[in-house]
Amino acid sequence: QVQLVESGGGLVQAGGSLRLSCAATGRTFSTYAMGWFRQAPGKEREFVASITRSGSTTNYVDSVKGRFIISRDNAKNTVYLQMNSLKPEDTAVYYCAAKYLGVRNLRNTNYDYWGQGTQVTVSS
Repeated sequence: QVQLVESGGGLVQAGGSLRLSCAATGRTFSTYAMGWFRQAPGKEREFVASITRSGSTTNYVDSVKGRFIISRDNAKNTVYLQMNSLKPEDTAVYYCAAKYLGVRNLRNTNYDYWGQGTQVTVSS
């Protein structure tokens, strides 16, 4: 069983930055691939970024490439999402997710565990 707790959301002006954190319980964090997803009002949950268990491979949705960076610290059981050059269209609830022994299809929502979400609001 893994519990995920996101933090770091808030209100920021366009062009600003935020860093989201997702802390995981348990001692097997390194066995989980991690992903960040977001959901805006009235829209479906969408993939934002993923990172493999070792952190060697990352993937991003096209709309955030060059602006967002996903990283992880397995010693701290934490995954991060550094968000730069934020735009109003990035406004959403951001969720982290864990997929046991995940390797492929990390853009899909079929993860094993989800956090409760953290609100990110970007004002224009």
